[in-house]
Amino acid sequence: MDTPLVSILIPFKNTAQFLTECLESILKQTHTNWEVLAVNDHSSDESLKVVHEFAEKDSRIQAFQNQGSGIIEALRTAYSKSKGTFITRMDSDDIMTPHKLEVMTNSLLESGKGHLAVGQVKYFSELGISNGYERYEAWLNQLTQTGSNYSEIYKECVIPSPCWMVRREDLDKCDAFEPDRYPEDYDLTFRFYENSLKCIPCNELLHYWRDYDTRTSRTSEHYAQNYFLDIKLHYFLKLNYNTDRPLIVWGAGTKGKTIAKALLDQQIDFYWLCDNPKKIGKEIYGMEMLHFEFLNELKNPQSIITVANEEAQKAIRLYLDRLEQKSMEDFFFFC
Repeated sequence: MDTPLVSILIPFKNTAQFLTECLESILKQTHTNWEVLAVNDHSSDESLKVVHEFAEKDSRIQAFQNQGSGIIEALRTAYSKSKGTFITRMDSDDIMTPHKLEVMTNSLLESGKGHLAVGQVKYFSELGISNGYERYEAWLNQLTQTGSNYSEIYKECVIPSPCWMVRREDLDKCDAFEPDRYPEDYDLTFRFYENSLKCIPCNELLHYWRDYDTRTSRTSEHYAQNYFLDIKLHYFLKLNYNTDRPLIVWGAGTKGKTIAKALLDQQIDFYWLCDNPKKIGKEIYGMEMLHFEFLNELKNPQSIITVANEEAQKAIRLYLDRLEQKSMEDFFFFC
């Protein structure tokens, strides 16, 4: 059987210092039937020159100019040029392990349509990795090991943007890169979830994820916290919210206030609870903060949990367990 062509979409902007290492890791892949569609998003450094040098030596690598501006339009440009049966995305500052494409391709071939191949990731940086990124990496890999990524989709992005592969027809079913919603990787993850693509469990390290101060996710306004919250609420209301059930927002911190304000703006009724004695009974945006035990008085509620403190989250989860409420059905952790 012929090995399928894998299209690797690579938007790049001012990553000349990393592109050589990135492209060399692709050249070392054990699965050799691939094409690179590298799209220059108006770089001001030598990035395009680096890609052209590789393209001159290997016809599988192609360079294009972004037909618009930004990562989403660069991905659209790359996808429009692609011919592969399987599609994956790669960040121009990252590194693939040598067997990445082989493992993901075989996973999709074995599992058939309606599946999403994912893999373990590891952060690396010349300056060292922060505790926050270490915890995110461990959390993400734990989900990936069992294929239970969607179980905590409202907390953070549960599919690493440069470490997934999917059949073209399944990506098209999810509207590929059509929506103009940032963060684009989180939005696509929700569309994988919406269209019931099953995550294939994987316990192999497939991708090295580079962290540095000028990385796009650190510097672009499109990756600010409010964008993440907008996406979470958008898809919760679309996919999981039951209008026949009372809606709860639990927590009065910054995230709780942002969610509450958005619900008020959309004229969606809800009760606002908290476990902070200093805030119970106070009014915020004209709404009284209620004691969390008010939850017991409601019939079949759905709760958005916006409390960020990990110890408090554990206590909340135990409380909801005692009420025999189920995650992703009765309650949803938004942080």
